[in-house]
Amino acid sequence: MQNTPILPPAMLGILGGGQLGRMFAVAAKTMGYRVTVLDPDPNAPAAEFADRHLCAPFDDETALSELAQCAAVTTEFENVNADAMHFLAQHTRVSPSGDCVAVAQNRIQEKAWIQKAGLQTAPYQAVCKPEDIGEASAALLPGILKTATLGYDGKGQIRVKTPAELKAAFAELGGVACVLEKMVDLRGEISVVVCRLNSENVQTFDPAENIHENGILAYSIVPARLSADIQQQARQMARRLADELDYVGVLAVEMFVVGDTHELVVNEIAPRPHNSGHHTIDACAANQFQQQVRLMCGLPPADTRLLSACCMANILSDVWGANGEEPNWLPLQNHPAAHLHQYGKKAARKGRKMGHFTVLAADADAAFESAKMLHGSL
Repeated sequence: MQNTPILPPAMLGILGGGQLGRMFAVAAKTMGYRVTVLDPDPNAPAAEFADRHLCAPFDDETALSELAQCAAVTTEFENVNADAMHFLAQHTRVSPSGDCVAVAQNRIQEKAWIQKAGLQTAPYQAVCKPEDIGEASAALLPGILKTATLGYDGKGQIRVKTPAELKAAFAELGGVACVLEKMVDLRGEISVVVCRLNSENVQTFDPAENIHENGILAYSIVPARLSADIQQQARQMARRLADELDYVGVLAVEMFVVGDTHELVVNEIAPRPHNSGHHTIDACAANQFQQQVRLMCGLPPADTRLLSACCMANILSDVWGANGEEPNWLPLQNHPAAHLHQYGKKAARKGRKMGHFTVLAADADAAFESAKMLHGSL
């Protein structure tokens, strides 16, 4: 039964009701499926498009039992309880697996898996207690100390230059398990979204060139402005990691571009659709959320061709007025090649992702320039 394709109008379940869950629900409903969302937020963005919203904690046994009645279940974020994934897997089809989610939840395990796949990471050391800080740590300075779990969008990270700063940073992060990563000669950051059903059915989207501001993704430019050889290598590396994990679903692999030779170093993975893949909704033959639906239903990945050069830009809450006034949407809406996506979030809290837009253009440079201009008009 596990290999039997799930067809509409089956009910699909998702753990998490944020913007990724919302875009998943839109894709699933468009394809003819029904959707159940489990999320404790009564105003969860995905609930607006779902057939059913289980408004309960992610570890609520009753809610999980109800979600387990779905034909298949997936997740929209990696910090979901892996035990919940394992429970669901006893009753229904779950992808990605709880084991894959658990790997992505912990930077120490994650880096070990990356290296097991024969891929390079930045030099690092696990720091789980004050005594772990010693000569080996000094060799990794200057570096970045990151919490092993629950860090995202630049949170749970502190740059350190000296052993004294490292000790202070470890204390500031609460003495929890961390990873100390050596700073690399960073020339850029890219990501590859992999769509994998099994070893015979794997597709990758074109690598996205990612530009961050204050630790949060600001722009994703596609195609990445790198050589064809480097881009092909990135695709192969991402696929290799997905194969090593025997991954089923959509997996994002983030990489650093290092030094004059543009060496690729794996930074981290996300067991779900990714912010840098949002451009696929408007610029690709099939988008990452349609792929998520297909793969959880046992269907092979669809065409990942890029149909137009583009740039995706995140819209954060800082463009809203002090009293919650809406941004000036007119220039963006007037642009013939720009596509706005709002996430339906009720409150514009500081640093919150409220939406994104993708602008299409003749080439990557033109798309990036248009995206910056349009973002500046909000």
